[in-house]
Amino acid sequence: MQHVLIIGKVWPEPGSSAAGSRTMQLIHLFKDAGLKISFASAAGESEFVANLNLLEIEKYHIEINNSAFDELIVSLKPDVVIFDRFTTEEQFGWRVARHCPDALRILDTIDLHCLRQARHLAVKQKQPFDLNNLLGFDVAKREIAAIYRCDVSLMVSYVEMEILEKIFGVNTRLLHYNPLFYSPVSEQDAMHWKGFEDRVNFISIGNFLHEPNWDAVLQLKTVLWPLIRQRLPKAELHIYGSYATQKVFELNNAKDGFLIKGRADNALEVMMHSRICLAPLRFGAGIKGKLLDAMLTGTPSITSPLGAEGMTLNLAWNGHVAQSDAEFSEAAVELYSNKNKWNEAAAQGRELINTVFNAQVHGPVLLQKISELKSNLSDHRLKNFTGAMLQQQNNAATKYMSLWIEEKNKKKE
Repeated sequence: MQHVLIIGKVWPEPGSSAAGSRTMQLIHLFKDAGLKISFASAAGESEFVANLNLLEIEKYHIEINNSAFDELIVSLKPDVVIFDRFTTEEQFGWRVARHCPDALRILDTIDLHCLRQARHLAVKQKQPFDLNNLLGFDVAKREIAAIYRCDVSLMVSYVEMEILEKIFGVNTRLLHYNPLFYSPVSEQDAMHWKGFEDRVNFISIGNFLHEPNWDAVLQLKTVLWPLIRQRLPKAELHIYGSYATQKVFELNNAKDGFLIKGRADNALEVMMHSRICLAPLRFGAGIKGKLLDAMLTGTPSITSPLGAEGMTLNLAWNGHVAQSDAEFSEAAVELYSNKNKWNEAAAQGRELINTVFNAQVHGPVLLQKISELKSNLSDHRLKNFTGAMLQQQNNAATKYMSLWIEEKNKKKE
C-alpha cells in the first residue's frame, strides 16, 4: 500500500475555508483509493479542525527548524509527500528531499500567492494590475522556486497554469490541473434545492482571515449594498465568515439590513436558504469556494471578473459577472426579482459543477498522474534541471540556516 504524507501549514478546517475543503477532498480521494494517509503540521489545532482520527489518519505535530522531523520522515518512509502551500515546502521540502529522496514531492498550490498579493498591492496603490509586474515580485521568486523543486504542482485554476507557463516559463510537465472537485449534482439532487419563493435575502460568506473576503465586505458596506437596498428596501444582506473580529461586528446595522452573522455552522445550509450570493472580489487568486458552494446549492451569484476567473471554461456563469459597481447592483436587483432568470442561473450552476469540477473526472486523473510519475521519477527529475539546481542550492542554504536556528533555540531552553 502506498503511503501519502500531507504536510499542512494548518490543520484542515473544511468549514472555515476553501483550502480546508480542498485538503479534505484529497484525503478522501486517497483514502477511497486504499492509500495510507498521514498528516503533519506545525500549527496548533483549533476547535474547528476536521476529525482526522475518525478517518484513521495518522497525525503528527511537528516543528519548523527542528531535526526531529528528519527522524520522523525516515521512520514513516512515505511514497508521496504533499506540501499544501509553497511556504510549507520551503520549511520542510529540503528535509524530505535529503532523508526520503525517493518520495514523490507534490506542491498543492491552493492558489498562486504571488498573484493574490500583487493584486492586493495594486488595489492598495490604486494602480492597474499587469501580469508582468509579477516578474519583479519577491514572493513570486520564492513560489516559482518551490514549484521547480517539486516533482509536480497541483493547480486549482487553469488561468494560473497559463500564467506560470507564459509569464514564468514553467514547463507543463511540472503542472497538473486539479481544481476543487465534487460528486456530480443529479436531477434528483437539484429537486431538493429550495426554490425561488422559498428563499429570501442576500448572503456573503468567507473566512475573515483572508484579506480578499474582508475587502469584499467593505465594498458591500460602503458602495454596493446602499445601491441594492435603495431598490429593495425590505431585503437583508447576511454576512457569514469564520474568525470575525470586533471590527467586523461593528459593521452590523439592522436598520440598513446589513447583518453580521459570524461563523456559519453549515455553510451549505445558510447558502441554501439565501436567494442570491454576493462576492464583489477586487483581488485574490485561485478559485472561490463560496461561489462553488453557491453552485452546489442552486444559489445564483453576482461576482466580479476576478471572482469568476478560472471557473467557467467558457460556460455561462450561474448569475452575473459584473464589470462595474453599477452593473453589480443592477444585476443583483434584477436576479433577486426575476424568477425565470433566477431558475436559469441556478441550473447553470449545476452544469458548471458537473462539467468543470466533476470528481469523477479529476479524481482518477490525479491518481493516474501520481502513478505515472512514481514509475518514471528518475527520468522526470533528470529533465527538470532547474529544479535539481534549485534543490541543491536550497539544501545547502536552508539546511545551515535551519540548523543555526535550531541550535540558537536550544541555548534559550
